[in-house]
Parts: sequence; C-alpha cells; structure tokens
Amino acid sequence: METLNRPQAIIEFCLAPLHLNPQSEAAQEVYRRLEHVIKTYQSKIPQPVSVDFSNMPPIVINEAAHGYE
Repeated sequence: METLNRPQAIIEFCLAPLHLNPQSEAAQEVYRRLEHVIKTYQSKIPQPVSVDFSNMPPIVINEAAHGYE
C-alpha cells in the first residue's frame, strides 16, 4: 500500500469500512471535522506527515477489563 498524505485520501481510506452515504448530512459533518483535525495537525508540524496503513499495528481490546465478557 502506498502512503497517504492528502487529508481527503486519509479520510476516505478510514471511513471506507463504514460504507457511509457520502450525501448524508452526518457523513459530511464527519468528513468536515476530520479534515479540520488533519489539516490543523499538518500545519503545526515542520514537515508533511504521510500515513502508511500497511504498517498499522493491530489493536487488541481487552473486553474483560471493561466488563464486557
């Protein structure tokens, strides 16, 4: 997988598994908020950040720790 550095590409990749209707008001608001966060973050760091999702570590949720056994 190639690295992503454009906010739109990062957002689209992250939201794809949710199969949101891109025309819905909720999806547009989520997109707007995420784009603001990513652009703000990128503006505060000295060099652009790229995201490589192929190196993403797995997330292990300990349900027992939260009482969801």
